[in-house]
Amino acid sequence: MHTDSQKSEFHKIRMARKKAQIDAAIARADQKKGLLLVITGNGKGKSTSAFGMVARALGHGMKVGVCQFIKSRTDTGEEAFFSQFPNCEWHVLGDGFTWDTQNREQDIATSKNGWQVAMKMLTDSSYDLVVLDELTYLLSYDYLDKDEVLNGLSQKPEMQHVVVTGRSAIAELRELADTVSEIKDEKHAYKSGIQAQKGIDL
Repeated sequence: MHTDSQKSEFHKIRMARKKAQIDAAIARADQKKGLLLVITGNGKGKSTSAFGMVARALGHGMKVGVCQFIKSRTDTGEEAFFSQFPNCEWHVLGDGFTWDTQNREQDIATSKNGWQVAMKMLTDSSYDLVVLDELTYLLSYDYLDKDEVLNGLSQKPEMQHVVVTGRSAIAELRELADTVSEIKDEKHAYKSGIQAQKGIDL
């Protein structure tokens, strides 16, 4: 059994080693570039994570563009809040969930129109951060040409950051990305019959 003083000393040694490792890793990270981040998986929080980065970017005075490809509602809390910022451009580009529209031709046409809006941002270096919310669905459902989208993302301005969200991100998008996060659905209130809540889901 170790004494409290021994535990404290062991902790100090472990933390010193950890600090040395972290400091060395930080020193090795000497590149600066615009990042492509993909937030995917079947868990809740993909768009929420992206909008957290929107808040962070705006806090630094950066210019942000947001394209929402599936959602059609314009009364969400995040849009109401971020639309107040003059350097945040927000576009709701969808017709609603695919099970609502039930019209593949319409979904494809809407997706193509939305992608044109996104491409204007992806070719404009004045945007520091571009969020392409739920873009993954347009690729996995073959609403957009995969090569066209991947080419657009790969040719974005050098220092522009892009965040793509949505379930089932295709392998090619994952490979292109600098950072990929997979959010797992362990438990969700909706499955217990609880409605979407203002401030949490809307």
